[in-house]
Amino acid sequence: MEDTLLIPSTTFAEAVAELSSIRDFIRFTVTCLRAADVHIGHGSEDPFAEASALVMQSLSLQWSADPEILDAKLLTSEKQAIVELIDKRVNQRIPLGYLLNLAYFCGHPFYVDERVLIPRSPIAELIDNGFQDYINQEPQRILDLCTGSGCIAIALAYAFPDAIVDGTDISLDALSVAAVNVEHHNLIENVNLIESDLFSKLPNQRYDLIVSNPPYVDAQDMADLPDEYQKEPELALAAGADGLDIVRQILAQAADHLTDDGLLVVEVGNSEWALAQEFSDVPFTWIDFEKGGSGVFALTAEQCRQYQAVFQESL
Repeated sequence: MEDTLLIPSTTFAEAVAELSSIRDFIRFTVTCLRAADVHIGHGSEDPFAEASALVMQSLSLQWSADPEILDAKLLTSEKQAIVELIDKRVNQRIPLGYLLNLAYFCGHPFYVDERVLIPRSPIAELIDNGFQDYINQEPQRILDLCTGSGCIAIALAYAFPDAIVDGTDISLDALSVAAVNVEHHNLIENVNLIESDLFSKLPNQRYDLIVSNPPYVDAQDMADLPDEYQKEPELALAAGADGLDIVRQILAQAADHLTDDGLLVVEVGNSEWALAQEFSDVPFTWIDFEKGGSGVFALTAEQCRQYQAVFQESL
């Protein structure tokens, strides 16, 4: 029914008829996002940034385009395309990354669709600074567990160009998306994609660095997710009652797949408290991020070995 829409079609028709410039449509998009109380959290929490991305990308323009272009007038067909995107964003709550099939991670563009999560991990900051303060030498073999779109694996390959990066995922759909991104970034020689339930297909391989953004959303948070997050694959989000089903498995097996001086880095998000409570004797290093974000820990290979029996008993 028309009256159930947060922003009715009559408003979009009026915008096409009355508005003219790129600047007009960025302002209009911000108004719609705010009026509809849209949840913004896939890489930005700023409605102006989301509105600018929606409008500029729909016009095949860079977000950093010359500000003078904002006063350029739009064709009717261009205006219509923009309002159709706004309609899907506010009334259907489809995340912007899926609407554009585009998301950025560590400054690199990635193809995304409903088969994968939209990249937004604070691990990007660690990759950008080369894991400063956490590793003493550049890793030669790296593992990205639960690679999804491949964004972390690919960003790691850019950060450590001499390394070989394995990206594993249990989802063939996700690996199909990751393959698109690996090919787009011309990293077929650097990034291997492997269908694997965590370490199951890597029986004898050891890594200098293991990074993972696994499913970690607990049952309560899954029930309370905004509509936008419910558009993402549940397989990549849900991880049992306390959000630790997958993380426990990673911890129990990591020691067997790290080199002597290796490092494990895992994102657990809001499940940080549950993990710290369950393994209160384990000296997790919780990483502070200058650009925001939390719930990411690091453990050395030595620590993984020291507490492996504790982790295995939790399974």
